Formats: sequence, structure tokens, C-alpha cells
Amino acid sequence: MLSEGESAPDFVLADQGGQEVRLSELRGAPVVLYFYPRADTPGCTTQACGIRDHRRDYERAGARVLGVSPDPVGAVSRFAAKHELEFTLLADENHEVAELYGTWAEKRMYGKTYWGVQRVTFLIDREGVVAKVFPKVSPKTHDELVLAALEELPAA
Repeated sequence: MLSEGESAPDFVLADQGGQEVRLSELRGAPVVLYFYPRADTPGCTTQACGIRDHRRDYERAGARVLGVSPDPVGAVSRFAAKHELEFTLLADENHEVAELYGTWAEKRMYGKTYWGVQRVTFLIDREGVVAKVFPKVSPKTHDELVLAALEELPAA
């Protein structure tokens, strides 16, 4: 997994509308890059709706929020529409970006082992450097932690 102080690797993924988003084009503003396991599951919905409900707080901080899951564009699009998510969700169907950031990992549940995305958030500063990493963040406390960290970033 990437560590604080490392350059955030650039990538291009399709968003919920099928438009390409390139991370490096967002330089100049902080980016909240969060990886979530699967669209429209309980924890992922709690986390996404929390971001939606704190939209103005993220805007005041000047941050751009990008959610990344291994779902196809169609699933991400339905998830965004169903929950009125007005921030960017990205489809990483081949989990290439999750692997690049170290969030694609072996997981265990109910005695079964499988590969999937770990719930991790990276706060990337205006220069494209990972300023903070939130591994295994709770969907319920995600916004509180991330917004506090955004306040600590140096002003532009």
C-alpha cells in the first residue's frame, strides 16, 4: 500500500457517466481518493452517503472526491443515481488502480478466502503527494477523519 509522502501514481478511469478522469489533471486541489469494495452494499452505501451529506464541507476545503471500486461503469452509474451521489465514482473493473495503490488484497469472510478491494482512503495534496492514508477506515467515521485531515493541509 502507498505510504504518506509518496507521489500518487497517475491513472485514467471511466466515471459513472463513462467519461475518462485522469488524476494528474486534478493537481492544484486536494483529492480524496477512496477505495470501496462494491457499489450498493451496506458499508459502501453508508460511506458514499456520508460524503454526499458532507458535500459542502468538501467543497469548502476545495477538495475533489473520487470513489474507486472494481465495479463496471453501469453498476457505478446505478449506485450514483440511486443514492444521488454528486461526486465522482470511478470504475476500476480490472482492479489495475487498486493494485497500483496497494488496496487489492486477499480477504477472508465466513471462512472463505478471496481477492478484493480493501476500504482505504488516500488524501492527496495539491502537488500530487499522498498526505494521509486511512487504512480500514470505518464508513461511519470516514468523513470526520478526512475532513479534519483536509483542514491540516497547507493552504494554496
